[in-house]
Amino acid sequence: MADFYQTGVVTTLHRLKPDSVGRLERDLERFAPQAPIGLVLPALASEFDSPAMAQIAAELRQVRYLQRIVVALGRAGREQYLRARSFFENFYTPVTILWMDSDRIQSLLKMLEERGLSAGPDGKGRSCWLAYGYLLAQGDCDVIALHDCDIVNYDRQLLARLCYPVVHPHLRFEFCKGFYARITDRMHGRVTRLFMTPLIRALESIVPGNPFLRYLDSFRYVLAGEFAMNASLARVNRIPADWGLEVGVLAEVFRNCAVARTCQVDLMDNYEHKHQALSPEDPSKGLFRMSTDIAKSLFRTLASEGLAFTTDHFRTLEVRYVRMAQDTIVRYYADALLNGLKFDRHAEEEAVAVFARGLRRAAQEFLEDPLGLPQIPNWNRVLAAIPEFFDLLLDAVDKDARLSAGKVA
Repeated sequence: MADFYQTGVVTTLHRLKPDSVGRLERDLERFAPQAPIGLVLPALASEFDSPAMAQIAAELRQVRYLQRIVVALGRAGREQYLRARSFFENFYTPVTILWMDSDRIQSLLKMLEERGLSAGPDGKGRSCWLAYGYLLAQGDCDVIALHDCDIVNYDRQLLARLCYPVVHPHLRFEFCKGFYARITDRMHGRVTRLFMTPLIRALESIVPGNPFLRYLDSFRYVLAGEFAMNASLARVNRIPADWGLEVGVLAEVFRNCAVARTCQVDLMDNYEHKHQALSPEDPSKGLFRMSTDIAKSLFRTLASEGLAFTTDHFRTLEVRYVRMAQDTIVRYYADALLNGLKFDRHAEEEAVAVFARGLRRAAQEFLEDPLGLPQIPNWNRVLAAIPEFFDLLLDAVDKDARLSAGKVA
């Protein structure tokens, strides 16, 4: 199923043949001393009850080229924190559990709030950002990789392929984003297939030649959550705290990293993780909310590049999006039919209708408040305001790590 087509302006690295993970890992073990790698795993406490987390831990236990692993643990009490620690005992790589709900970490987040440096509400964005800060504070990782913890069919080759382009001394990419297919007996990835790609192309037809839109449209799976980057990018990037995280990350990479230093890599033949509900009746949940947050993040990025949006622009965009999304459904129907996949055309049309409502809601909220929630500040700004913050963070994590039997040693 491999191809070697180069998509748009971003370098695409393919899976051109079946390959053993051994070759990649041997190379990474040679390269890692010159470019040490830290892995960030954003995880909810509930994910430690899933087979996916057990599979991920089992695979990572065999990895020898990582400098550190940081598990950013959210929505966890004391017992859940201790259980998470037990998942990663006796690892070759040092594993740190960053307990987001501990009193010490919450005190640091409150300090940021009081200094006008809010890290945003509880969520993946804030957890990842603080984990980056922990790795930067340790100062011994030149590359930071991230992947989710709900990947049902996880294989450690995913991590090796993700890190390789940034770590290899002859490639020197500074940012690498993963892509993959999401297929079972049918196609998944509705927000990417039926919302993000048609929306980007609808915007391109309205404002042709925009460099950022061309950049986004070059990614094979623009909403994929897996990436690796030079640690210097983690220091200067600002990111949203909502579902616009992936778009916000790409916007900051576009701003701070040359396109020639950016690539995307095919991680695996098929990627399976938990599926979000469409939530057509509740705009605060599921894919309905996701589409709204993503659209707002995109609008704000484009506005910061000088594009002006009016009510008329958004009306045109909504009509154009719906038409392009409907045309996209026809294409996917043909693809599914050829490959013997199930295809519920009514469900696809229903998803587009919900996404159109999310787009309209995003436009309304953007016009009312173009800035919206502030992005999480970059680490350079935090350290300028609170020079001792890294020391405070390391101390808090260290004291949490010595928690046992209800007390700290």
